Amino acid sequence: MSDRPLLQSPGDHGPGDHGHCCGDIGRRVAARRRQLGLTREEVALRSGSAPGYIQYLEEQPATPGIGFLLRLADALETSVIELEGGTVDLPPGAGAPAGRPHMVELGLDECSALLGTHGVGRVAVTSHDHPAIVPVTYVVDDGDVVFRTPPDALAPTGRGREVAFEVDHMDDVMGRGWTVLVVGEPHPVTDPEAVRRLDRQAYRTPWADGENARWTAVTPSRVTGRRVEAEYAHHDMHTRERAHRI
Repeated sequence: MSDRPLLQSPGDHGPGDHGHCCGDIGRRVAARRRQLGLTREEVALRSGSAPGYIQYLEEQPATPGIGFLLRLADALETSVIELEGGTVDLPPGAGAPAGRPHMVELGLDECSALLGTHGVGRVAVTSHDHPAIVPVTYVVDDGDVVFRTPPDALAPTGRGREVAFEVDHMDDVMGRGWTVLVVGEPHPVTDPEAVRRLDRQAYRTPWADGENARWTAVTPSRVTGRRVEAEYAHHDMHTRERAHRI
């Protein structure tokens, strides 16, 4: 296996846009905009607004009117109920697939980009008694997927013992989604300087048992991904783009 890490580190993706968002709608707008790779100027153009107002919406508590929310949701290829958080308690994937869906295999670069620098994923492990799925907050650090769990969440690790880490996204509004799977050997992070660096790099506290959580790194031996696409998805997207420019 090459010494080059399979996954890119956070710095390889360019500067992040992790400004403080004070309103729930603003957080969702900022997250969706980054997901689509749009600038504030592009969102403003699509929604018939001003870049300054998009910035204000993302960074300050705001209560925009329904007319603007409808335009904003269309600009971000989502729905008003998604922007308002109306689906947070529903399991993903309830929406019908768009058009004629088909599965597309993803390359390593796209898998790395979808993993991003941080987020929430799941680790599949065989515990002392039975298989388990553990939700974790994670970061990508020097090619490793690194996450924190309570000390007893993972069975003792050893050479040749692998775990699977998975992260995915389902877009119920557009009826499509993707998944990335990382398989590799886990090893505890014990170096004090590395722990301090990861603590600074982490964007969220662990989901459970934050005070006693330990860092574990998974060095990927295999990274695979799939995306569900629809035949007319690209056509519809280009149609919307032309409509926004008219």
